[in-house]
Amino acid sequence: MRPEDPKQRQRDAHRADDPASGPLTTDQGVVVDHTDDSLAVGERGPTLLEDFHFREKITRFDHERIPERVVHARGAGAYGFFEPYHSCAEFTKAAFLQDPSVRTPVFVRFSTVQGPRGSADTVRDVRGFATKFYTSEGNYDLVGNNFPVFFIQDGIKFPDFVHAVKPEPHNEIPTGQSAHDTLWDFVSLQPETLHTVFWLMSDRAIPRSYRTMQGFGVHTFRFVNAEGRGTFVKFHWKPKLGLHSLVWDEAQEIQGRDPDYNRRDLWDMIEAGHYPEWEFGVQLVPEEDEHAFDFDLLDPTKIIPEEQVPVRPIGRMVLDRNPDNFFAETEQIAFHTANVVPGIDFTNDPLLQARNFSYLDTQLIRLGGPNFAQLPVNRPVVPVRNNQRDGYHQSRIHSGTNYSENSLGGGCPAVAGTADPSAFRHLQERVDGRKIRKRSASFQDHWTQPALFWRSMSDWEKQHMIDAFRFELGKCVSMRVRERTVEQLTLVDHDLAAAVAEGIGVDLPERRDATPQPAPSPALSFENMKGDGSIATRQIAVLVADGVDSAQLAAVRDVLETAGGAVVDELAAHDGNVRDTDGAAHPVNRALPTVASVLYDAVLVPGGPDSALSVAADDAAVRFIRNAYRHGKPIGGLGAGAGVIGGLALDGIRVAGEGDGTVSDRGVVTDLTSGGSPEDFGRAFTEAVAAHRHWGREPVNG
Repeated sequence: MRPEDPKQRQRDAHRADDPASGPLTTDQGVVVDHTDDSLAVGERGPTLLEDFHFREKITRFDHERIPERVVHARGAGAYGFFEPYHSCAEFTKAAFLQDPSVRTPVFVRFSTVQGPRGSADTVRDVRGFATKFYTSEGNYDLVGNNFPVFFIQDGIKFPDFVHAVKPEPHNEIPTGQSAHDTLWDFVSLQPETLHTVFWLMSDRAIPRSYRTMQGFGVHTFRFVNAEGRGTFVKFHWKPKLGLHSLVWDEAQEIQGRDPDYNRRDLWDMIEAGHYPEWEFGVQLVPEEDEHAFDFDLLDPTKIIPEEQVPVRPIGRMVLDRNPDNFFAETEQIAFHTANVVPGIDFTNDPLLQARNFSYLDTQLIRLGGPNFAQLPVNRPVVPVRNNQRDGYHQSRIHSGTNYSENSLGGGCPAVAGTADPSAFRHLQERVDGRKIRKRSASFQDHWTQPALFWRSMSDWEKQHMIDAFRFELGKCVSMRVRERTVEQLTLVDHDLAAAVAEGIGVDLPERRDATPQPAPSPALSFENMKGDGSIATRQIAVLVADGVDSAQLAAVRDVLETAGGAVVDELAAHDGNVRDTDGAAHPVNRALPTVASVLYDAVLVPGGPDSALSVAADDAAVRFIRNAYRHGKPIGGLGAGAGVIGGLALDGIRVAGEGDGTVSDRGVVTDLTSGGSPEDFGRAFTEAVAAHRHWGREPVNG
């Protein structure tokens, strides 16, 4: 008989019990018969605090990581202001939504979800879009994302979803990616995730910048007016610059070229005075129309199509100041969905109910105690008067009594009187029902809205989504996970499922007669969200060398920068200066080896025969142009620079021809030999840049 190994005995003592040895239990060993739904009052009622399994599961999850956030760990933030366009008193008594002359200070934090603080910005992921309004009635936090939907319907599943999407537990791989087995295993077994997964596989998941990214409140909330009347509301942020994304090849290369790409862009644009701006809009649904849709308004995996309920613009937000200290402000800011002000209230959305518990619990562990609201970035701009005392990091020096009611302190602080309109009062609604763990049947259609999203995409967006599904599922080792996911895709769209199946080597299930066929929603496609034709803050690379025609280039730059608001960088093989056609020093912004095409929105090759010859002979410059072309970006050739473009044999490019002016073929703009002015060229190139991407190009020759 072999002697017992004491080290092995010690290891076994700390090893978790075999998960296959019996049913799921709580930490106290109590057997659990249901873990997909919180305990609620009826199928559509509020979540109950007595649900010890839900509270234990969420609490344990909230306390898994210190000190960084478990999710949304990598973020960037900025200060700014919000101002309403008009009074919204008809729908809400919230003070910050009344007077167009009053600017409310804000802090916004953008973030990725999956990766830790050290991960890259441009991974395929959901982006957080959290806004803290420092209002005259206290702090209001709109804790949203750049998707209007979420993966799960009930917060009790949140630990499961995040565990699945995070790096796999046995090897802590992969970082900042959803392309692995555990996430897609979860997705294939939980069809409620499909709608958000479709957004995740779209270009929405790889935004060009935070400045060109939408934001959503995700949940259905309530506005409450002074008369106590409630209105269901969905919140939207729409970027003034339009909606723009990267392509997947760019996103991957940028992770190596500049992992801080989105963070750096936000900082640099604010420092340069190019302040990002969003329009704040709402979708409003009268209480009596709660059940007027073919989905449940309380379901956070569903949208209200804008064609059914248009988005009403009610204000704008501008970010105009960077933080002074990343840790003190961006890292320590604490958001909470339950931080609301009079005039904004909750619904019984089971995911929102869970977040209202979870966020406060998270801050308690992450920021070391209950006094995190005293940190400058979290402090309201109005007085705080209560009997909460002591605790870790207490920075206020209190005097007087610390209980209520009291007479020794003059009864202070006293509660507001019943007639005080400034007091927060929850909307009164009747709630009754049996205590159950059961989801409403109105939450059970998991396929129609993914089909709505898919059918709303343009052809190039659909191809990008097919490529994304193939990439993600192609990283899964388990063929059964791949097969189950394709089975779910078949329930959404058979042609999509067939294209994905072909790419990942699985058999296609039979066509399903019940595949939904909703009418497309144009508001969901990038094709309809490009903005107002402005090229403001677009990053344009100009490839120069000795012999550049500086006068011609200056005229074009004036059109792009002064008239268009673009940001132009001149790149050469080395830093410092090059010589122009007159032999004068011509300054260079950056050395070509330190940057790449993926970091810019467009590329221009200016005139000057010697400069053009040098650019054409530079492998890095040629690769720069070819990559820009491959990624659908605008390309310009001016004077002799047009010959460089023509020499690359790009699809359909004409350099010389009859007539005056310019030629633009699929976003490639060149001036003709017979008289187009630099100003004419600048205007034509501006038009090409405003379109952002130009699809349908043939592969690069050579």
